[in-house]
Amino acid sequence: MSDDLAVLLGTQESTALEFKREATKDRNAIRKAICAFANDLAQVGGGHLLIGVDKDGQPVGGVDTSDEALLSFTDIANEGRILDRPTVVVNAGTYQGEKVVWIRVEASRTPPVRFDNIVYVRPGPSTRKASSNDERVLSERRRAYDLPFDARPVVGGTLDELDLELFRSEYLRQAVDPSVLEENHRSTEQQLASLRLADLHDQPTILGLLIVGLDLTNRIPGAYVQFVRYEGTDVGGAVLDEQELRLNVINVAERLETVLKGHLRSRLVEVSGFREESHPNYPIEALREVCMNAIMHRNYESSNAPVRVAWFDDRVEVTNPGGPYGQVQADNFDRVNDYRNPSLAAAMKSLGYVNQFGRGIGRIKASLARNGNPPPEFSVDDASWTVVVRSPS
Repeated sequence: MSDDLAVLLGTQESTALEFKREATKDRNAIRKAICAFANDLAQVGGGHLLIGVDKDGQPVGGVDTSDEALLSFTDIANEGRILDRPTVVVNAGTYQGEKVVWIRVEASRTPPVRFDNIVYVRPGPSTRKASSNDERVLSERRRAYDLPFDARPVVGGTLDELDLELFRSEYLRQAVDPSVLEENHRSTEQQLASLRLADLHDQPTILGLLIVGLDLTNRIPGAYVQFVRYEGTDVGGAVLDEQELRLNVINVAERLETVLKGHLRSRLVEVSGFREESHPNYPIEALREVCMNAIMHRNYESSNAPVRVAWFDDRVEVTNPGGPYGQVQADNFDRVNDYRNPSLAAAMKSLGYVNQFGRGIGRIKASLARNGNPPPEFSVDDASWTVVVRSPS
């Protein structure tokens, strides 16, 4: 791919691209552009400002791209006149063979952003002061970002990112009372919005991607399950099976159960007199509960690590990124419950993947006890949870 910014960004100004001939003539114009890109009214993800290109898209040449010059542009974001402070990356670049200053501005998660207490936006190829309606839209967007992560809309996303057939055939069938569907006659878009899988602007939510997304790791890199079966009792053993389940919750639940059952082994247990019964080395309901709770409680917002299932000869370890949340602490997790992903928890309850809120640990312990396994072991730190299920002695 070419590193020429004319090829990468284009040669005409747009909602995401602005040109300035020079930096010294009007620094406030640069500040206004940065402010407008940070507000991202058009929801294009921010924008790019090129210093050293005229309004017609022609390079002017002779632009200072020294470290000192680049630092002076970085200082614009830090001087306190643009608030909330925008995220700005400044680099030297090449545009049609000439050196330019390339300022990349990320879309703010706390709009509206103001320059000297005035909101600027860029709905088209020019920057202007925001109207009252523009400010209302930006304020509503800020409130949306204050939602729990799983309830937030995916900015710039479309319903094409959701498996709508899976939504209709599985989610609606399992999670919604059929009589309700018969009565309301809502469109698919309205149904998605009412179930918080999308917003009113037909953008999928994080929840929508997790439940019925087609390629959810494109948006949420850590949203997958990594399964590894080791020979022996430590990670130094040979890897007998390794799978990455990069699937939405509905599909991963089905696939994960197949993988887990494929590694179970049966043993004969004497129940009375000369009568014996065949028991698995791990009860599938306990493994399912551990894994689905890991998927439900993990940190999707700031961790790219997957849920990890490590299967050894003597135990199964399930680790999920995300330490204690809210009221839950390392010393009370078996008595207190709170939800990092409340919408996901509600959806998984409706789908039957978790039986009852706050009962997961008790169900795991009871299932293991009935099967003759030792109690589960829990390791909790600030960044992760690990549950260890051991085979019977």
